[in-house]
Amino acid sequence: MWRSFWRSIDRFSLQHFKYVINELRGIKVVHKHNRELVIDLLQSIVEIVTYGDRQDPMIFECFMEYQVLAEFVRVLKIGKNARIEAPLLQYVINELRGIKVVHKHNRELVIDLLQSIVEIVTYGDRQDPMIFECFMEYQVLAEFVRVLKIGKNARIEAPLLQYLSIMIQNMDSEHAIYYCLSNDYINSIIEHQYEFDGGDLAPYYVSFLRAVSSKINRDTLCLLVKVHGDAVVSFPLYNEALKFARHGEKMIQTAVRALTLNIYNVSDDMVYQFITTPPVSKYFSDLVCRLKEQCFHLDTLLHFKEETSTRERRNELVLETDKIVDDIYYLKDILSVGEYRLNRLISQNLFSLLVFPTLLPLLQLRQNDGSNISSVTSLYIVSRLLQVVDGKSMVNAVAGVILYPYMTLSVGDAMKGDTVDGVCNASSFLDHLNDMEKRVCSGPESEGAENFKSNNLFGHLAEYLSSNSQLISGLQNDDCVERGGVLAHIFADNNHSLLLASLFLLLILAESKDLDYLLASMIGLSRIQDIVNHDLSASQVADGSIFVKFMPQILNALLKILASQPPLSVLIQWHTGWFLRKLLISQISKGKTVNDLNFHLFNTSYEQSRERLRKELDGCWFDYIPDTLRNEWLSCKTALEESSQFKDPFFALEIAVCQQDTDGDATTVSAWQRMVEAVKVFILHLQLKAVIFKGSLLEKPVLNMLNGPTADSGRGHASDTPSASFGSDVSLGSGIPCRIAFSNAGIRDIYLIPVARETTGKLLLTEKHPFRSQRGVVIAIAPLAGLSPKIDNDHPSWLHLRIREFDPKFNTSKARSNHLKMSNHVADGKWTLGFPTAKACEAARLLILEETSKQRSFVESILAPLLQDDYLGNLSDVEDE
Repeated sequence: MWRSFWRSIDRFSLQHFKYVINELRGIKVVHKHNRELVIDLLQSIVEIVTYGDRQDPMIFECFMEYQVLAEFVRVLKIGKNARIEAPLLQYVINELRGIKVVHKHNRELVIDLLQSIVEIVTYGDRQDPMIFECFMEYQVLAEFVRVLKIGKNARIEAPLLQYLSIMIQNMDSEHAIYYCLSNDYINSIIEHQYEFDGGDLAPYYVSFLRAVSSKINRDTLCLLVKVHGDAVVSFPLYNEALKFARHGEKMIQTAVRALTLNIYNVSDDMVYQFITTPPVSKYFSDLVCRLKEQCFHLDTLLHFKEETSTRERRNELVLETDKIVDDIYYLKDILSVGEYRLNRLISQNLFSLLVFPTLLPLLQLRQNDGSNISSVTSLYIVSRLLQVVDGKSMVNAVAGVILYPYMTLSVGDAMKGDTVDGVCNASSFLDHLNDMEKRVCSGPESEGAENFKSNNLFGHLAEYLSSNSQLISGLQNDDCVERGGVLAHIFADNNHSLLLASLFLLLILAESKDLDYLLASMIGLSRIQDIVNHDLSASQVADGSIFVKFMPQILNALLKILASQPPLSVLIQWHTGWFLRKLLISQISKGKTVNDLNFHLFNTSYEQSRERLRKELDGCWFDYIPDTLRNEWLSCKTALEESSQFKDPFFALEIAVCQQDTDGDATTVSAWQRMVEAVKVFILHLQLKAVIFKGSLLEKPVLNMLNGPTADSGRGHASDTPSASFGSDVSLGSGIPCRIAFSNAGIRDIYLIPVARETTGKLLLTEKHPFRSQRGVVIAIAPLAGLSPKIDNDHPSWLHLRIREFDPKFNTSKARSNHLKMSNHVADGKWTLGFPTAKACEAARLLILEETSKQRSFVESILAPLLQDDYLGNLSDVEDE
């Protein structure tokens, strides 16, 4: 009897525990001959650890030291064909069941057990059905719920939720997913009382909710809702997720939105009814209110008065607009689900809380009481909405509001006799909305959700207007004059951002395929075929449409921006050019030309751009002008051809904070940027000139690459000099002796050799060859352009040279890869050369200028065709040949 007693004690000793672990470690593969042995070893380990957890702390120390759970995972991998997984899962579950409370001493053990369970179950879901049978038999999810309850003070929630998320995400079996979502275990975990304040639990919790939502479908969604009769009364997954909808972390916001879309995309009528009924439906109005708050914040940033750099303000605006665009795309995703109740809620809230309150003050249909968003920001928001959300209801509702003041001035006069003496009224506006609603919603393509959405929106707009008496009064008298509404912003004096933003909104509407034909005819930019198909009088359209009646004035306003003195920023000029190209092509397609006044303005602007480029030929980067022109041509052409549906309206905000170039920096880096800008502006004017005269953009520039004079004519150089590099052996025949002091090599006797060939110019500093008296070794090279040689005022034998340290090719590629502008902090180099006499110094200066002039002449000869007045005529000759 005593012997059997001591034997039972030995089974749970630390020494025996180590022996069992080492025995398990010695097994390299599990097969049918040693399977029972492995199972016995696993059972022994579980029994000893269970005993030690209550009786002997040293056993658990050994458990951690020997990384026993790692051995469990290894056995799982080496026993794929021995069906070892199910028994292993049983032992791990039994070990977990033996834990009655989670505290700081056994917390790591519990986490390891949870991890092991998830790894085994994930493996079994794909490889061994018996494992999941064991998972269900032992009610493992119930154990997870129990651990949550007994581990409140042990910070066990985060890892438990993490492992649960991993397990659910990796489940592929429909049977396994259905089981996990049944029995209300998942809802119990969702509704557990977590403490989120001040910790990192929220990301794990929301990730778990998202993982659950990714597995729901029409068959499993019912397992997560609580129903009374025929109605859903509770939906913990959805309700708990919405509590994090406005969380500060972007990752959590994204997870919540993905979860909601997963739910919306499951077509369940009872769930739709639940989420679109108060108080749950308040989520949708909160979404739009949050979007509106962000729009106000954007407007505040735009008009912030404190002194900050243009770059900092631009970066702040970019970050804020990114948030707004994210929210708009989320609303689009909800609308894309196609469920009419969701569409109704989103559309009603979007129009009543954001679009109408933004549009009506903008178009002077309501008095601005100082609490409204500024016009530029309003135009940006509406333009972005149209680009992203689009659809017939959105496009036509916005167009209906914007274009109503011109109804009595255009097609509306011929089609409706509801105006008196040219004065419009509120009832005619509502009649106009009703007529437009019938047209938009009566077509064969306007069925289902879109049809419902259109009816709802037009009706809501009419209700919104009729319930606001100040709007009705705003629709009378003064607001129907020719230059009211959006035209008031187009013809606003000296407000370029407002002009371009207003035009952009009209172009988006005009180019939309969803725009009603009557509204398209009022804009007048395109859709002529639609107008003919609907039997509208072409003369009525031509007389009354905005882009026909006011085209000369609009072109004049745009050309005044281009011809401004001093020149406005390249940003403003380029966006203005984009509008001009679109409007000019529209004019030319209708057989119309630019009037004399506007043509004179364009010529003035063209001359300014040409003179600016010519001025750069005297600058320090003239040698890069031909390559820059070739490199920028295609990107500039692509930018001009960009569709309004894809052009980012952010340019309007950017222009508002960057009205004019004021950079007077004299460094070569700033000079490089000015040269590139001059080239871009000149390309813009060349392309606009091509549109005016030829009706289309030029594919490529015509440069004189064959007949230019050689840049190395005149003074003779050895054939090896122009191609010399550092360390090359060159002739000293044309070199001028001088001295230079290097910080790390003292004063050295050298020869100065300036040399130019075609567009390449170099200044070589060479030391006399130790063995060949007429040869030298190149010790330094500088670009000839930009040297700006100057004789020292106090020491007439000293010559100062400025050296371009900035490398355009390296810095441009670096800036593009980092999506950043090039740095202005690259310092210029400086060389000071000492000559025997002042006369020798002057001779060296003149020689540098002479070689620089040869290089410049060659560059000028390449650009000569572009700079001629009849460039387009020359281009025609080349094309004919």
